[in-house]
Amino acid sequence: MSGHSHWAGIKHKKALVDAKRGKLWSKLSKAIIIAAKLGGADPDNNIRLRAAIDEARALSMPKDNILRAIKRGSGGADGVDYDEVIYEGYGAGGVAILAEGLTDNRNRTAPEIKKIFEVAGGKLGTSGCVSWNFEKKGVFLIPKTAIQEEALLELVLEASADDVSDGVDNYEVTCSPESYEAVAKALEAAKIEIESSSLGLVAKDTADITDVETAQKVIKLMEALDDHDDIQHVSSNFNITDEVMEQLEES
Repeated sequence: MSGHSHWAGIKHKKALVDAKRGKLWSKLSKAIIIAAKLGGADPDNNIRLRAAIDEARALSMPKDNILRAIKRGSGGADGVDYDEVIYEGYGAGGVAILAEGLTDNRNRTAPEIKKIFEVAGGKLGTSGCVSWNFEKKGVFLIPKTAIQEEALLELVLEASADDVSDGVDNYEVTCSPESYEAVAKALEAAKIEIESSSLGLVAKDTADITDVETAQKVIKLMEALDDHDDIQHVSSNFNITDEVMEQLEES
C-alpha cells in the first residue's frame, strides 16, 4: 500500500471528526469558490468543481452551502481574492511533503507554515524541491464492504482508472484528472459507496518509514498542516511498513 493510501485513510477518519464540528466547511467553500471562478459553475464541464463538490458532499456539507459557494465563485460577489499556494518541504526521516493552499495573505501564511514544519521536526524547502515527485490524480476511497476487489478493479479499469490498491479498511482507486468524471460516474451507476473522492497530488516514488517514532512525527506534521485554515490538501511520499502501522493502531 502506498504512502498516499496511508495518509488518505488517516485523513478521511480525521475529516469525519472535523466535519461534525463544521471545521471543514470554510475550506470546502473556498475550494468550490475558486473552482467555479476558474472553470465556471457547471460541474459537468468543470472537473475541479465536480471534485470539490464530491468532497464536500462526502463530508456532509449542506447543499445550500455548496450552492452558495458556487454562486459566489461564478458571480464574483464575495470580493475576496484567494491566491493558490504550494509549500514544499521535508518531514522526519526526510520524507517529502507538499501542502496545497488558498490564502488571501501570503505574507501571513508562509511564516505560519514554516513554523509548523519546524515544530514537527521538519523543514520548509524551496519551490520545486519535492514537487517533481508528485503528479495530479483523482483518488477514490471505497470501503471493502461495498464490493470485492476483483469486481472493483474490472469496473474502474473499464472507466480508464490507473490502479486499485488494497488498504486496511478500504480500496484506493487512482485515475488521471481527465478520467475522474468517468470513474465517478461508473461507481455511481454501479451504486458503489464512495467514502471520499478528490483531485490531489500522489507521489511517484515512496520512502519507507520503519520505526514508530518517525511515523508519529510525520503524521503529526501532516495533521498540523491539514489543520491550518489556508491549507486545502497535504500530500507525502511516506510508506509506513505494515509492522509499524500495526504498532501505531495499537498505541
